[in-house]
Amino acid sequence: MYRPLLESEGVFEEWDLASSEFEENDYEEDDTEEEMWNIYNIKESTKLLGNDEKKYSDVEQSTEEKVKYPKSVFFIVGNEFCERFSYYGMKAILILYLHNQLKFDEDTSTVIYHVWAMLCYFTPILGAIIADTWLGRFKTIFYISIIYVFGNAVLSISAVSPIFFDLTVEKVIAFLGLLLIALGTGGIKPCVSAFGGDQFVLPQQEKQLTQFFFVFYFSINAGSLLSTFITPILRDDVQCFGDDCYSLAFGVPAILMFVALLILVLGYMARLYKIVPPQGTILKEVSGCIREALRKKRRTHVRKKHWLDHAKEKYGEELVADVKVLLKVLVLYIPLPFFWALFDQQGSRWTFQATRMDGTIGSWVLKPDQMQVVNPLLILLMIPLFDRVVYPLLGYCNLLKRQLPRMFTGGVLAGVAFLVSGFLELQLENTYPVAISSDHSRVMLINTLPCKVNATPSWVDDTIAMKQYEYDQTKDISLRSENGMLFSEFEVEIDFVAGSCGNIVGKADPYRVTLQEKTAHVVLITADDNATGILVNVDPPDDIEKSNSGLPKLRMLYNVEVDKIGSQVFLDGAVENYKFNFTNINSTEDYIVSGTEYQEVEPDSYDIYLADELLGRIDVKLGGVYDFLVQRNLSINNGTYQDVGLFVVTQPNSVHMLWLIPQYFIITASEIMFSITGLEFSFTQAPASMKSVLQAAWLLTVSFGNLIVVIIAEAKFFKRQSMEFFLFAALMFVDMVLFAVLAVRYKYVDEIKAENDSTKEIPKDTGKVNEAFSNDETKF
Repeated sequence: MYRPLLESEGVFEEWDLASSEFEENDYEEDDTEEEMWNIYNIKESTKLLGNDEKKYSDVEQSTEEKVKYPKSVFFIVGNEFCERFSYYGMKAILILYLHNQLKFDEDTSTVIYHVWAMLCYFTPILGAIIADTWLGRFKTIFYISIIYVFGNAVLSISAVSPIFFDLTVEKVIAFLGLLLIALGTGGIKPCVSAFGGDQFVLPQQEKQLTQFFFVFYFSINAGSLLSTFITPILRDDVQCFGDDCYSLAFGVPAILMFVALLILVLGYMARLYKIVPPQGTILKEVSGCIREALRKKRRTHVRKKHWLDHAKEKYGEELVADVKVLLKVLVLYIPLPFFWALFDQQGSRWTFQATRMDGTIGSWVLKPDQMQVVNPLLILLMIPLFDRVVYPLLGYCNLLKRQLPRMFTGGVLAGVAFLVSGFLELQLENTYPVAISSDHSRVMLINTLPCKVNATPSWVDDTIAMKQYEYDQTKDISLRSENGMLFSEFEVEIDFVAGSCGNIVGKADPYRVTLQEKTAHVVLITADDNATGILVNVDPPDDIEKSNSGLPKLRMLYNVEVDKIGSQVFLDGAVENYKFNFTNINSTEDYIVSGTEYQEVEPDSYDIYLADELLGRIDVKLGGVYDFLVQRNLSINNGTYQDVGLFVVTQPNSVHMLWLIPQYFIITASEIMFSITGLEFSFTQAPASMKSVLQAAWLLTVSFGNLIVVIIAEAKFFKRQSMEFFLFAALMFVDMVLFAVLAVRYKYVDEIKAENDSTKEIPKDTGKVNEAFSNDETKF
């Protein structure tokens, strides 16, 4: 039934034809509807006559013209864009910050990351309670945003390493910043979108409200896309204090969060916001209803059809009925955290996986933390694809028409995505350095003499022939003899033709080399001042582990005159320049053979300079560990230096980072079918009064999902990451079996309504039933 609107003092109000304002005897029973309208068209109240007349069909249009579009929403959308840029920007680089700068190992970094994510999705409950019962939405957003800005600033300051005398202090400051950010982002999360909705007048602006939410969620994804792409560039391409610039990469999101707060305040100063006072929260009533039902059930022996019926006396039949429906939906939420346990590892385990892959695309290098941009990008592309192509096609085949089957399929796809990541990890394991076990050692033997050398070390059975700058790696040398005794002394015999090896005229034979367990030694075949061939076990030894950031690791080996101490070797690259210093070592000889510590450098080609002399050119690639050699000329005594030699300690990454796209594609399809469909299911199945409760419960499933990752990462069931990926996939499949069991027993609201309608008896003596009639005024 549609009620006409009457204008009274500039406001349209409903005119109830059954109102007592009109007496029943004012019209005859047999008057037609047209005649009735003629009777009650009163000029003074309706303005239906005269020059300013309004037609019945124009009422809604006139009403919309009266209500102006709220300019305040532009400030709210701007605020959300900046806040999401801030959140996703710092989140994109957080796992590498924990690992690279705060020096946590991968497992501990993963635990900290997911504990923080868990807090981010738990604190929205607090924000919703504060907004609904105390401050209202605007004040909650304003005050908590101040905490948010302060948290970003603290985290950015924590990344300025030189101001901290101890790494422990730096960690404490970083954790404080993360805690404040979790309170900030979670506290405002349930308020901003609802505050935007408050600005519209309903039902006149329903269409504008829908458009607002479209723009609102577009701003979320736009902020996420831009920040996830930009902040890794700020981290890696800008150098601060001789390392990656995490302070700048965190500082820019901090500035954006301050801008978000400024935009919010500007809208308030312009008096544009419609501020709704706190209305109270249904959570209190729901918890009270459940508590009352449980209390009475324990104290009485009266059996009820449903245990919640015990609360009807205090809370009423309507609330009890709504809570029953709510609990039916919440039962289906039990398996949901496992999905988020998998989904949120895009920012942790999958980012670590990307650091061990090759991101070179032509002259551009894709950074590991930039791979996270794939998910929001695919979301924007795939949502309309699923809406207009995938779902209609599946519906045509009579598949996945209902929400629960779609959620089940999405959960299975999440498990498939982790199977793919597990198989990819198996391929990556072939490129990882082989760990040196106890009672074993490793040697890289390098020939630096200007001739061919035949070397026979006692740790191998064969003779090794090497030209200048060729090298041999023996990766597993046992230090335990057949009788079980440990020994460390090994002999190496070298043979070359004296007189045809530059200025080298002799050799001392045999040479003794001392090896230590779990150590990667570098042994140089070189010469002393007497032009005699010697072996030098370089100190410090090699570090075979790849860098945490995925960048190449490079150090310098050198055999130089003592007077070169204090000089520097410069590496001139297209992206960055680096320098290596000759270490000041006390030596009784006229020359020094040693090595520097490793530096992380950009993957590039570098020209090597000693003073103004170009020594040579080297190429380093992502994930590789390299030694390069600067050595005095052993061919002739003219004080010059030989060409630079480059030696690969650990092979560079050989699997391209773009091979991550399949698992990102599958997890994105999973998100659309599981997460978006799950929200739709929750809001269509629950009563209107329970929608805020469901939103809180949904956010809690994300929080508990991150807790699952924390438990599994802390338990360290496997040493191999691929096995952990397979474990998560298996758990997800088991979880979906549980979900399917629960879903099969669930009855949709429309199914229950259809059953109730079918049980109603149609009176036989009232003629035909008008099926178009409805007591619901929203139906025509």
